Amino acid sequence: MFEITHRIVQTNGIHLHIAEAGQGPLVLLLHGWPESWYSWRHQIPALVAAGYHVVAPDVRGYGQSDKPWEIEAYSMKQLLADCTGLLDALGEKTAVIVGHDWGAAMAWTSAALHPERYRAVVSMSVPHLGRSPQPPTQLFRQTFQDTWLYLLYFQQPGVAEAEFEADVAKALRTIYTGTPGYDPMSPVVRAKKPGDGYLVGLETPATLPAWLTEEDLAYFVKEFSRGGFRSSLNRYRNMDRDWEELPELATRKIHQPALFVIGEQDPGRAFAPVEPMKALVPHLHEPVIVPGAGHWVQQERPAEVNAALLSFLKGLPP
Repeated sequence: MFEITHRIVQTNGIHLHIAEAGQGPLVLLLHGWPESWYSWRHQIPALVAAGYHVVAPDVRGYGQSDKPWEIEAYSMKQLLADCTGLLDALGEKTAVIVGHDWGAAMAWTSAALHPERYRAVVSMSVPHLGRSPQPPTQLFRQTFQDTWLYLLYFQQPGVAEAEFEADVAKALRTIYTGTPGYDPMSPVVRAKKPGDGYLVGLETPATLPAWLTEEDLAYFVKEFSRGGFRSSLNRYRNMDRDWEELPELATRKIHQPALFVIGEQDPGRAFAPVEPMKALVPHLHEPVIVPGAGHWVQQERPAEVNAALLSFLKGLPP
């Protein structure tokens, strides 16, 4: 048996809460929105049993980690500095970096800009698409035109926060297991009108799917009830800032061994294709498409995700 320990680590001028277990080569697990370290609850035991030192932080703005007020505090540059500082605090020179959702974007960008610190990268649900030809919000408006898009809805500070914080339990229940409000191709989303909230028109299931228990949901609800949604939503408000601050992503390739995992039913497959990624990630393994899984792939299908992750890790050079 093993124990997951929790502690606060100082990095990049802030305090991060980390969940930690095991001994061996370091695997750093980065969650997405709106989640926490707990999103990796099924991966941590499997990785520890396979001989790895596993660290899963609450990314800045989440859970028990610091939540700076300023929007710019959540730029990709700051998040990357959190991660390299975390490695320093742990006394680790290198790690395998694994991310899901926004954590995937952090993992890809970390591998691209700090190759000396990350010997391999695993991304779940979000492919690496480099740098867009124009600022993201401008591109979204051109691409989706009159279609309601959550990425644009999240841009105005205070609006989505008020909607979600009015009933945190209902909001998270809907986001995780209801109609995917992040799917711009969904008829429900396409029926939204300008000014509609994220939750408008979405089904909130009374019964949770087998992959998420009421106790699991209660943990996430507790974490977001503690700190609210502003800090996590601020990540979305930095997309254009990231575009300005990281022009090198237009040409930088990721040469480390890489794995991409996505759920078969993840709506992101429709508007974030995998094929263009292969030119930017020359050593990308064959992508793993997990049957029956949606966006929350490592929680929905832990056995399949763990098998793919461990197979990839075992094939890495020592």
